[in-house]
Amino acid sequence: MKKEWPIWEVFIRTKNGLEHRHIGSLHAADSTMAIENARDVYTRRQEGVSIWVVESINISASNPSNSDSLFDPAIDKAYRHPTFYKLPEGVKHI
Repeated sequence: MKKEWPIWEVFIRTKNGLEHRHIGSLHAADSTMAIENARDVYTRRQEGVSIWVVESINISASNPSNSDSLFDPAIDKAYRHPTFYKLPEGVKHI
């Protein structure tokens, strides 16, 4: 039985962006090959300045069906809403 290479998740930071965004996935033998393959597959038009790859097995995710119980505690934290803060005069872009 032939063993498949692991799946890697690819994140790219574009020239005009500050954060890395998930672009897709690919199979690769190791992280070096995953970065090279990601460059070839996802940045053909030079749209990136940085590539992150993460082996899919190392990603933990919440279950969308449990989102109510997971995010419910945030309702009790009203102080996080900006309505409780007074902005000084001259502050812009908030």
